[in-house]
Amino acid sequence: MFDLSEMATAIGAHGRVARVVIAGVEGSSPREVGASMLVWADGQSGTIGGGALEYEAAAKARAMLAGSSGGAALVERVALGPSLGQCCGGAVTLWTEMFEAVPDAVAGVVARGPGDMPLAVKRVLAAARGQGIRPVPGLVAGWLVEPVAEAERQVWVWGAGHVGRALVAVLAPLPGIAVTWVDVAAERFPEEVPEGVTVVPARDPALVADHAPVGAEHLVLTFSHALDLELCHRLLKRGFRSCGLIGSATKWGRFRSRLAALGHEVGAVARIRCPIGDPALGKHPQAIAVGVVAELLRASGVAVKEKRA
Repeated sequence: MFDLSEMATAIGAHGRVARVVIAGVEGSSPREVGASMLVWADGQSGTIGGGALEYEAAAKARAMLAGSSGGAALVERVALGPSLGQCCGGAVTLWTEMFEAVPDAVAGVVARGPGDMPLAVKRVLAAARGQGIRPVPGLVAGWLVEPVAEAERQVWVWGAGHVGRALVAVLAPLPGIAVTWVDVAAERFPEEVPEGVTVVPARDPALVADHAPVGAEHLVLTFSHALDLELCHRLLKRGFRSCGLIGSATKWGRFRSRLAALGHEVGAVARIRCPIGDPALGKHPQAIAVGVVAELLRASGVAVKEKRA
């Protein structure tokens, strides 16, 4: 996936940047096709798997940045064992190119390569434009084709206390997830919020719940049990993809009774998960966050794939 927003941020902060993409894989590889990283003179973001492969690729990317103001992409097949002295038995094709501006996308697809656009790539773009078919990232007739990164899941975190902060820190870097973070006042949030997280200070968060997307996934963990209850009540009326509530079995027992008294059917109330996370991991905020996010990822039924850069 090509993250145009992250590319824009990197260019704004560092000027010209290089982007390294795994364009092809043969056998065993530390990352999948489409995994990428951005590299600039004194730093980088994203990952193509770490280790010697990433170290060497970053060094070559910096050499490109230092030695040229432009030029064609560097396409290189790297045998992980013979070339890098690694134990992996596979090989990867790395595509490294420099950017001074965010590239154009056609129908949500970024495609580029040498010479005139091949017919096979034109067909990929036609399918994206006419039928909404998003291609898988990879090489097509010598061109690199990548869909633009888009958030596939909307996760709303209600509460900016210790657990809320730990949760957002774990959720924010994950690909395909857009995080909206709600609490009662701006000062409840940390000074530095992870990139890409939408912060919503609201005097009455329950009113915000009335306008949340019906396909969103919610994690309710405010400082107030009364507010937690009101949020669950509003979200049940609004509709949701999933909803989790932090708390004990005792708290959930009381909430079930109160939500029933508010007119919600037993089956509807049962859609709310409480407690959330993995109690075996303990009650430290970061431990709770790890358990909750693992639960969310398992519920999706889809393995996480890197979207970075």
